Amino acid sequence: MAAEPSFKTSLLSGAMAGIMVDVSMFPIDTIKTRMQSPDGFIKAGGFRGVYNGVLVASLGAAPGSAFFFTAYDFSKHYLSQHISFEPATHMLGAAIGEAAACVVRVPTENVKQKQQAGLHGSMRETIRAITRANGLRGFYVGYGTTVAREIPFSFLQFPIWEKMKKAWAEHKGAPLAPWQGALCGSLSGAFAAAVTTPLDVAKTRLMIDQKNKYSGMVGTLRKIAAEEGWRALFLGITPRVMWISIGGFVFFGAYEATKEQLNARDASPGDQGQLD
Repeated sequence: MAAEPSFKTSLLSGAMAGIMVDVSMFPIDTIKTRMQSPDGFIKAGGFRGVYNGVLVASLGAAPGSAFFFTAYDFSKHYLSQHISFEPATHMLGAAIGEAAACVVRVPTENVKQKQQAGLHGSMRETIRAITRANGLRGFYVGYGTTVAREIPFSFLQFPIWEKMKKAWAEHKGAPLAPWQGALCGSLSGAFAAAVTTPLDVAKTRLMIDQKNKYSGMVGTLRKIAAEEGWRALFLGITPRVMWISIGGFVFFGAYEATKEQLNARDASPGDQGQLD
């Protein structure tokens, strides 16, 4: 069995992965957000300014992903000592990781999506507008919905990712190369992205809602379905699946490659960095 990654390895690997995917895939994320806007794609900005909000996204990418993988790797290792059913440890570990990551991710998502939807101009203007309207609490609008979206997503993606890696490594008879782990992450992410698109639509509507039209995840989903039809719950599914499948390859590839390099550098007889 591979050694568990150290705290430093999980932290740095997750941070590197988050920065690479959020910046490289940002235009596709903007297009998805605008497709999900209640004003429609064109009014929300169309193909103009697809990098609006990239600064705040890049600032939040590293700590958000670092929080996730640190919590995920640690909790997965801890839970595996108490739970024998492996998929359960992956799902619970992912849920803990997402709850931790959303502490950082939700405030940056609020700023980023308002910029993407053309509601405000610069990052500074957006932060001021949120603060004036709701104070610090405004940065956490949609926290519950985001966690409710991320946990089902992770419940699907991470057990599939771990299972695919394990099966492929057993068939290969050797540890996977980073690109192979990345491909497993891409395929598992694409499936999870498609299934959880309605939750992503609800999260987007809540975050860019300027008229207090929506309330809560379930209420938002019902309102969208009643007013726009059930197809509206899958707005942006194509760019979402594309973004997460390609982004998943970049994300997991960067994570696996960074982890491999850090583990190789830290490997020594006196190394005390492994999780106990």
